[in-house]
Amino acid sequence: MVIKLRVFLLLAALCCAEVASAAGFEFEDTQGKMHRLADYHGKWVLVNFWATWCPPCLSEIPELVALHDAHKAGNLVVIGIAMDSGSRSKIVHFAEAHHITYPVVVGSGKIAAQIGEVEVLPTSYLYSPEGKLVSYQAGEVTRSSVESYIKSKQLN
Repeated sequence: MVIKLRVFLLLAALCCAEVASAAGFEFEDTQGKMHRLADYHGKWVLVNFWATWCPPCLSEIPELVALHDAHKAGNLVVIGIAMDSGSRSKIVHFAEAHHITYPVVVGSGKIAAQIGEVEVLPTSYLYSPEGKLVSYQAGEVTRSSVESYIKSKQLN
């Protein structure tokens, strides 16, 4: 757990050196709702790329659900981007079966290009309440690692 947090913080520092701000994104989720980075001004936004066939993604889902549910009315939202080649209905069914409460977007190369590189799954990008890309994590994240990172940024 401590190692994951250290890796997350190290990657965040490296990412901050390269990326000053986000150009923004615009996604339509499986429910037909549009999500724009600008709509979340004042909130942290975690964009998580995943797939139904990806074992680390599956183990990460409960962590992301807990994170989203704990903060959705406050200072953080999670948006999942399903990078499956299957149908939209397959992704919707999967999300329902796994009790995913955060918005799910059917991913594509065009969707991913709005955010950045997605070389492995899962991959997560974290935006600050000001809309700046502040962290990138290739591999699993946990609720506690994200909350710790945010807490450390709020203390500075």
